[in-house]
Amino acid sequence: MNHVKRKKFYLALILFFLGMLGMLSMLTMDIPLPDEILSVLEDRFTPSQIKLLILINPTIILIVTILVGTLFYQKVNLSVPIIEKLLGIREDSIQLREILLYGISGGILTGIALSILGLFRSISPSEFELLSGQLQLTLAARFLYGGITEEIFMRFGLMTLLVWLTAKLFKGLKPQVYWIGIFLSSLIFAVGHFPVVFQTVGTPSIVMISYVLIGNTIGGLVFGWLYWKKGLESAFLAHIFAHVVMVLSENFFS
Repeated sequence: MNHVKRKKFYLALILFFLGMLGMLSMLTMDIPLPDEILSVLEDRFTPSQIKLLILINPTIILIVTILVGTLFYQKVNLSVPIIEKLLGIREDSIQLREILLYGISGGILTGIALSILGLFRSISPSEFELLSGQLQLTLAARFLYGGITEEIFMRFGLMTLLVWLTAKLFKGLKPQVYWIGIFLSSLIFAVGHFPVVFQTVGTPSIVMISYVLIGNTIGGLVFGWLYWKKGLESAFLAHIFAHVVMVLSENFFS
């Protein structure tokens, strides 16, 4: 393994470690499963073993997205600036203050926007109570899984791949190439929440579907733009601080 490949391997290893922290944070909460699957699993495994089994697929996805991101992120001028600097992958200076400032402020603004959007829950309160009752996210899961693991999935893995594929299509790295990658990864992330919603609520109203779709897309657009312009760590920070604001607003309005 040559010097450059070794450093990129270390980058992938660090991201895997961070992603697994988020993955393990899911053990702090009860993950809802369809009754028919749960009844089969309960006959063979303890509750703790079931939780570990549920993490197998996301762990495989984590490995794949990290491999994809590591292969392509530099080809499309995306970055993981702080980790790259620590590993010596990049020799130029990084704008640490900007990375932190944009990440934190982007997260706060996103959290405010999503908290305002959350006021529409009052139109159909029973559905949202049912969903929040089934899916009780702990702070650890919100900050670590949401803030870090999801960003590795959706930004470092999926968005990087979409930008690379779109750049091939457009024959160059034009701004619209990045925006297509940002928008598509955000939309896929939002639609990815639908199975849990349909499993929990049954037949969700247009209000709930719109809330899940718009809310998660807004977050994805902001985090994707930050990944493009300021690097992956800025997207991490923004996602974490969006959850901080939403937790505070939920406690304030409850």
